[in-house]
Amino acid sequence: MLRILGSVHNRAGQWRRREFLRAGGMGLVASAFAPLHNLTDAAAGEAGSQRSELPGFGRAKQCLVLYIYGAWSQLDTFDPKPLAPAEIRGEFAAIESCLPEVRVCEHLPRTATILDRCTLIRSMSHPWNIHSAAYTLTGNPDTERIEGRQRHPDQWPYLGGVVDYLGERGQFGPLVPRIPRNVMLPWRQSLFAAPNKRAGTFGGFLGPAYDPLWTEFRGAAPQGDPFREITPDGRFVFGAHNDQPITLDSLDRRRSLLAQFERQCAELERSRAAGSYERQRDRAFEFLATPPVREALRLEREPIGLRQDYGMTLFGQACLTARRLLEAGVKLVTVVWDEFGQTDESWDTHYDHHSRLKEFLLPAFDRAFATLLADMDHRGLLKDTLVLCLSEHGRTPRFFASGAGAPGRDHWSRAYCQLFAGAGMPRGRVIGASDASAAEITDRPIDPKDVLCTTYHRLGVDPTQELLATPGRLVPLVGGGRVIRELLG
Repeated sequence: MLRILGSVHNRAGQWRRREFLRAGGMGLVASAFAPLHNLTDAAAGEAGSQRSELPGFGRAKQCLVLYIYGAWSQLDTFDPKPLAPAEIRGEFAAIESCLPEVRVCEHLPRTATILDRCTLIRSMSHPWNIHSAAYTLTGNPDTERIEGRQRHPDQWPYLGGVVDYLGERGQFGPLVPRIPRNVMLPWRQSLFAAPNKRAGTFGGFLGPAYDPLWTEFRGAAPQGDPFREITPDGRFVFGAHNDQPITLDSLDRRRSLLAQFERQCAELERSRAAGSYERQRDRAFEFLATPPVREALRLEREPIGLRQDYGMTLFGQACLTARRLLEAGVKLVTVVWDEFGQTDESWDTHYDHHSRLKEFLLPAFDRAFATLLADMDHRGLLKDTLVLCLSEHGRTPRFFASGAGAPGRDHWSRAYCQLFAGAGMPRGRVIGASDASAAEITDRPIDPKDVLCTTYHRLGVDPTQELLATPGRLVPLVGGGRVIRELLG
């Protein structure tokens, strides 16, 4: 874990080659893509002053996104159908929640007790029956063509990147020095997923300068998959720094050394990626040198009992760290329950559906989410923090045999569930409904674009704005959708 100590000087003021390379490695995060990022003239003039006639505009001061990649089953989470045939309802029973006449899966007992702090949408629906993370998180309707191409120039920027970009231009008031606006845990999306590399959480046409600031996880996973279990000494760090104490003086020296190194790299300075590179480098140094944000990563500061309540899993400890980052002033924090290892693992339950859900997916989510909501509420964070719990689709009403193991459920985008809380969101409300097999929406269909519009509205951003992308084309912030009035309180 990073520690800030007093001044440390090398003998005779010299740097070892290893230190030079480590210092240089902190900043080498650029890619070959460069941003062209300007609001249209009209939108730029209105940014920061745009107001909506709908209530709740700008009500959220911060945002926490919990993204369950791979897609959970609506039937085996928040829209069970206990009267359906066994081949539809599955093996799990439905239990009562704290909301009258609202049942959830039996393996979500803790979440069942805190639904009165949430709004549950049971009528999410869209036409792309794929892992459409880019559509869910950016609104890009071309997701089917470019979903697996993270740096494709037609990708739209992630919600967090847009917030970062607009915040840099004063959209949310005076800038808070050294506090990042867009942080993601536990790591860069799809970092440990093979062979697919998913899109959705990157800077898109704004460029890699507006990617999230990703943490890295350092620790052991006794069962192989850190989403199943990690050891208590596991922690999150930022950037490619070593585990030795780092002093403020050494950070300054590294910055100076990098400046000397970069002046000699004329080709880099002339490249289109230079702007993204410099911005990410500067943000890395600021993050490392900012006590509140740096301290937020120190999970050992939390009581062990609370850490165990969150669950000693990667998702649980990432949720706890996210709460700490929000308290440190970060504008938008994302926690991704990502793929780990081969495709179809984690929530993409094409096979061994019941065993995977029962053994670790549902219990780990249940502990983390319920504890997080209660903890944030107790600390007053829910007052101004919008919490989104999202997934890209649901799963088929009927089981099928995949050949890889016990039966599973396939992709199903026509009916699924999402959860929302905080920043004035209605408490204890259920929106929409599905039919007797959770296959079709029977009341109030809601598209992911509607969720994005509502999120921007809550954050004080006009969702009808346009951004200027290469080569001079105007791209809508969301490109359709409507603010969900039922979520405005």
